[in-house]
Amino acid sequence: MAKVLIVDDEPHLRLLYETELRRAGFETMTASNAAQGLEFVDTMQPDLVVLDIRMAGMDGIEALQRILERNNSIPVVLNTAFSSYRDNYLTWAADAYVTKSSDVTELLTTVKNLLDERLAHRS
Repeated sequence: MAKVLIVDDEPHLRLLYETELRRAGFETMTASNAAQGLEFVDTMQPDLVVLDIRMAGMDGIEALQRILERNNSIPVVLNTAFSSYRDNYLTWAADAYVTKSSDVTELLTTVKNLLDERLAHRS
C-alpha cells in the first residue's frame, strides 16, 4: 500500500484528502505545516507528497525544494487554491499541479497516476 503524505495548514482539507485517499486504498499521514512535513519525509519515507503552497512559516515552494534536496525520487503534487503559482518557475520541479477543489477527483487521479508511474519505473 502506497504511503501519501498530505501537507496542508487547513484542518478540514487535510481531513477531506486523508479520507478520500484512504477510501481509494492509500495509507496516509498528515502534516499541518511544511516543517512537520519535511520531518515526515525524513522519518516516514512517503511514496508521494501532496503539498499546499500557501502556509504560514515555510511555504510549499521552499518545502518542495527541500524535499527534492532530500530525495528527488519522491513525486510531489502541489495542491493550491491559487492557479497563478503554475506560472512560477519555482513550482516547475513538482511532478504535478492541482488546483484545490471540494471535488477531489483530479487530485486522486493525479496521485494514482504518479504512483503507478513510479512503480513502473521500479520494475
